[in-house]
Amino acid sequence: MRPLLLLLVGLLALLQYQLWFGEGGIKERRALERQAVVGEDANATLRQRNDTLARQVLELQEGTEMLEAVAREELGLVREGEEYILFIDEKPEEKAP
Repeated sequence: MRPLLLLLVGLLALLQYQLWFGEGGIKERRALERQAVVGEDANATLRQRNDTLARQVLELQEGTEMLEAVAREELGLVREGEEYILFIDEKPEEKAP
């Protein structure tokens, strides 16, 4: 009876080891769950960025106001009769001690 009991306890220990540390075990599952959470966060950030870009595309397609704003800000374009003034912030040169 005693050898049978030792065999069963050993089998139980082996199964518990595989459950906790083996392939597809609890430890691996927790790592995959953490990885999924990180992936979901990244997806939420990218989804928000895509929504912003989609709104900008719609605004560019629907009206000229957004197109004009982009042209003025990014390309420095001006309307006829307007003057373009560029302010340059010059930093004083640092003198070596």
